[in-house]
Amino acid sequence: MNNIFGKVPVCLLVLWFSAWHFTASGQAPKPRFRVLAMAEPGGHHIAYSKAARIWLDSLAAREYFAIDYIDKTDLINDAYLSNYQLIIQLDYVPYAWKPEAVTAFEKYINEGKGGWIGFHHATLLGEFDGYKIWPWFSDFMGGIRYKNYIASFAAATVNIEDRRHPVMKGVPASFPVKKEEWYIYDKSPRPNIDVIASVDEATYSPDSQIKMGDHPVIWSNPKMKARNVYIFMGHSPVLFESDVYKTIFKNAIFWAVKE
Repeated sequence: MNNIFGKVPVCLLVLWFSAWHFTASGQAPKPRFRVLAMAEPGGHHIAYSKAARIWLDSLAAREYFAIDYIDKTDLINDAYLSNYQLIIQLDYVPYAWKPEAVTAFEKYINEGKGGWIGFHHATLLGEFDGYKIWPWFSDFMGGIRYKNYIASFAAATVNIEDRRHPVMKGVPASFPVKKEEWYIYDKSPRPNIDVIASVDEATYSPDSQIKMGDHPVIWSNPKMKARNVYIFMGHSPVLFESDVYKTIFKNAIFWAVKE
């Protein structure tokens, strides 16, 4: 399977360089901010990550920010993260990180050194592949533990609960998600986080018995100094056919970097 961060299509490079406004001296201006995007190099979420990269590169070119991609945590330490105003965790699991990366990431979030947006796989919290649960990350996500998921997928309606949140600017009161493998957890994170949106489990199509009742899918943890938002939906590239989803993603970026 091809690595998500392998060769970049020539058309994207052309888009990137042609989109920059150049100064009178012929030099590209300094990027507004720098983003670090993390995604797994393989697995069944790679199609989503590839689509996300195409969309992110296009957005970065239009909005004049820089974005770097990694598929492992080997490089992550305090000095490395100091280069970035935002971390985007695209379907990157919260386990098997190098110890130095764990320490640096926790410090980055705890001390508010930059913002964070997590998607989908970021709440795969438990014992996986011989690794124990990351207690700090579980607390970061509201004290939850992964329990189950809809392996056969289901469409559903997501309802916005906090329409005043900046991430929801220009977003309707509810929107459909065509395909997702909705996770459930051992408990709702609601008591420990600020819920921004939740899925209406009564709208699952086809219906499923894998439900948790109160089911937040977009939230933020106000206890952390870093601006942060978790967006559960992130399995299928079909999400990037949705203008609503792309609006939420874009809003999250600029809110998290405080622009």
